Amino acid sequence: MSKVYKLDSNTINKIAAGEVVERPASVVKELVENSIDAGADIIEIEIQNGGKSLIRISDNGSGMNMEDACLSICRHATSKIKNADDLNEISTLGFRGEALSSIMSVSNFTMRTKTEDTEHGTFIHCDGGINQDVHETDLPLGTNILVENLFFNTPARKKFLKTTNTEGAKIHDYIVKLALSRPSIKFKFINGNRNAINTPGNGNIFDTILSIYGKEIADSLLEIDFVDKNSDDFSIKGYISKPNVLKSYRNWQTFIVNGRIVANRIIAKAVDEAYKAMIPKSGYPLAILILNLPANSIDVNVHPQKTEIRFEDEGKIYRAIYAAVKQAIEEKNFSQSEIEDELTAIAVKPTFMPKSPQSVPAQRSFDLSKTREILKNYKERQSNEELNFEMPIPPPQKISVDEKIEFEQNEIEDKKNISESNDTNETKLSPIGQVDLCYIIAKSGHDLYIIDQHAAHERILFDRLSGYTDAIPAQQLLIHQILQFDEHESQIIEKNLELFHKLGFTMESSGKNEYRLMEVPTDIESGDFENILREILSNLPPTDEIEEENRSEEIAKNIRQACLAMTACKAAIKAGQELNFRQMQIILDQLSKTAHPYTCPHGRPTILKFTSHDLAKMFKRTGF
Repeated sequence: MSKVYKLDSNTINKIAAGEVVERPASVVKELVENSIDAGADIIEIEIQNGGKSLIRISDNGSGMNMEDACLSICRHATSKIKNADDLNEISTLGFRGEALSSIMSVSNFTMRTKTEDTEHGTFIHCDGGINQDVHETDLPLGTNILVENLFFNTPARKKFLKTTNTEGAKIHDYIVKLALSRPSIKFKFINGNRNAINTPGNGNIFDTILSIYGKEIADSLLEIDFVDKNSDDFSIKGYISKPNVLKSYRNWQTFIVNGRIVANRIIAKAVDEAYKAMIPKSGYPLAILILNLPANSIDVNVHPQKTEIRFEDEGKIYRAIYAAVKQAIEEKNFSQSEIEDELTAIAVKPTFMPKSPQSVPAQRSFDLSKTREILKNYKERQSNEELNFEMPIPPPQKISVDEKIEFEQNEIEDKKNISESNDTNETKLSPIGQVDLCYIIAKSGHDLYIIDQHAAHERILFDRLSGYTDAIPAQQLLIHQILQFDEHESQIIEKNLELFHKLGFTMESSGKNEYRLMEVPTDIESGDFENILREILSNLPPTDEIEEENRSEEIAKNIRQACLAMTACKAAIKAGQELNFRQMQIILDQLSKTAHPYTCPHGRPTILKFTSHDLAKMFKRTGF
């Protein structure tokens, strides 16, 4: 007796539905993508009970005649491709020909469709892929598909669906991404008789973002407009949020490649790295990136849901996205009025800071011994009721008399401006006290601010140190230290010995996974150097996503950043250190001049803002 059986078409469709139709959001995705491929510029989506009981998709696209409509519900029937060669140049969102047949086999399915050329439309209804009813009827142009009682005939799959709110939220998230990918289409989403999304469909992506996320988010956006100099076919456009507009989940990041919404770790990794040292590790900025590149340089035939793609050159994509995002963050220009309001604005409605000429010293040798002097002289400065956060001037033999006079004059002028600006600039932050010897309390107008003194000073020092070049002065150890590392750490050290030397760590191999440490940076106190070196190595992110030829450059950049962040952290004033009003004012003024005042180099926030309205809500005074 034969043990091999040929499955009937209905069973095949139900099996295929497991890949294509995982949940109600999958149904919405497939049907709306069909509407987009049909040329619709108005698409309406309605759901009930999180899409479990009803999903309705209506569009004004090209529609289908009766012959095409009947073929469309058959498995592997599609108008998108004709043969395997077409897979290399796919321009449509759908192409597998499995969606309608899979959806139809696990639901009560009704389709109404009409083309411009036909007098009557076509009506098709079936229950679980059987009992088909097909006839002509009067219909408007376009297609209307109704999916009811999803998974009614596959109870095992139905019981794994989440709550109504969860399923509805997944549909909402995907429609948001679809709307962002096609701003020229007017999307309307009705969730349980509530109008949840209504985009303008005017082709302007900023207006689409505004309609979805609101004015406060839209006002915090930075535009990206990147074109590859070597190829007109490769461009990156879109918007990202300023570093302190964050959420705890990545779902509000949308990546679009050739009009297709994708989930890709290379793109996500590039965005994360561009924001590194400006945001907390647990936060994600808004990112809407639209990549356009040659169709033959990507592979979309990876997964039935078509959300995963492969790039022909992942390293190129990574570098381009990193550069585009970094450029948008660092090169936004501001009017003088915005610059004057900088620190009071960044806490809640961030205005990204341009690099002030005073905030980054002229390029010269990277002398971290100056930072050490700051630590040694803290107590003296406290007794003099002053903290000087400017880097100390170089030794006399390394600076001309004219340069020294100019430096001293600038320092005197800066101190004079600090006292005068309190009276002339209403938006300037003014300290009013210190809490727990850790937080500076300040005010500006009617608003209250809380500043983490260590995080703020850490950011100030990090941005200053980052402006230096060349090697860091090192001191020889009287007794060399033999350090053991694991295989991965040893490989990083071996490939970056020269870089570690420039950062003050001079090492040489003394055995398998073993290195002799001979010199350390002069700023690092005795006993700290081994812990700092190991912490730098442990904090380096994985680079598996990046091709081999780019790893050394990426690792070198991360090592340098980790070292500077560690040095700034060690040199910054600590929690528990008492500050006078003069010292607090200098911290606030210096923070306002840094390139990235939002967070410390490790991503912790430096400043929080409470508006008068926020305070009124806390004290239940919002009715007054």
